[in-house]
Amino acid sequence: MLRTALPLLLASLAATASAAPLDLPALIECRQGVADHAALAPLLADPLKAVANGLQPLPQANQFMTEFRLANPITVFGQQTDHIAVAGASVMAVLDQADPHPLATRLSLETGYDQGGKFMAGREVVSRDVTDPKTGEAQIESIILSVSTVASHPGRTLAGCTYSLDLPAEDEAPGDAASGH
Repeated sequence: MLRTALPLLLASLAATASAAPLDLPALIECRQGVADHAALAPLLADPLKAVANGLQPLPQANQFMTEFRLANPITVFGQQTDHIAVAGASVMAVLDQADPHPLATRLSLETGYDQGGKFMAGREVVSRDVTDPKTGEAQIESIILSVSTVASHPGRTLAGCTYSLDLPAEDEAPGDAASGH
């Protein structure tokens, strides 16, 4: 009996260990890494898994974003919300804040665009050399904090984080990125 129960127990423990609880506030506030963000994709791709994790899919108000209502509100950047949006490698809180400027200033973001009611500001909070464990290939992990507005959500501010892995520039020698080049 132990021979049959042990593999099942080990498989169960491995599944539990790999299924770490989703920490949305940490993802949105850029306090996690690319690997943590990557764990979000399969969860969001399956509506049943999303709902099981407290994320109710919402009708799409913007074709470039997938939106969710949270079963339990979260606090990010000092504000409570129960609404998030995911766009590509970005995960953002949808905040009931019409003016994005105070939050962008408080987060020390650089304004990239501010005209005609459209606002975008951001700052790279992480840029580090990493090695792909499967291929050994050198990559650069980049994490960018941003605040923006979008026409599909008037009176709202989107605030969150973009996670990416990029290849070093072809003309960059190995190790140059680590030295700040």
